[in-house]
Amino acid sequence: MSFEAVKAYFEKAGIADRIQVFHESTASVQDAAEQLGVKPEQIGKTMAFNLKEGPIVIVVKGTARISNQKFKAAFHQKAKMVQAPDLPERIGHPAGGVCPFALQPGVRVYLDESVKDEADLYPAAGLPNAALRLSLAELQQYSEPFEWTDVVKD
Repeated sequence: MSFEAVKAYFEKAGIADRIQVFHESTASVQDAAEQLGVKPEQIGKTMAFNLKEGPIVIVVKGTARISNQKFKAAFHQKAKMVQAPDLPERIGHPAGGVCPFALQPGVRVYLDESVKDEADLYPAAGLPNAALRLSLAELQQYSEPFEWTDVVKD
């Protein structure tokens, strides 16, 4: 269901043909970069967290790591990732396929400042072996972020 929802979302936008599905996994940043033939920094890594207010996803540059101090300053609580078995129900996508599109109702999307370092990004597309290329402007347009944030380590 996850991939189909993402594909339908991008069919409406007229860019579903950009979705690439691979025989090999793209679940990790390194795997995705190798399959796509791009730098790890260009992968749009989408991370899912549980907040008291509900689940959120944050898209960060592929090589970025979350700073617990910055996360707590931004969200006023500790970073608690959604566990892999809970991802489909809470977020709408399985582990390795989490992306900021076609999410469960109420999931807020945040874009981290680190993604501004790359002209094109490659987020997952609802499967652990699917991704698509988006410009930064397109990522912002199609992910409909609640807001920008800065939660990665410097």
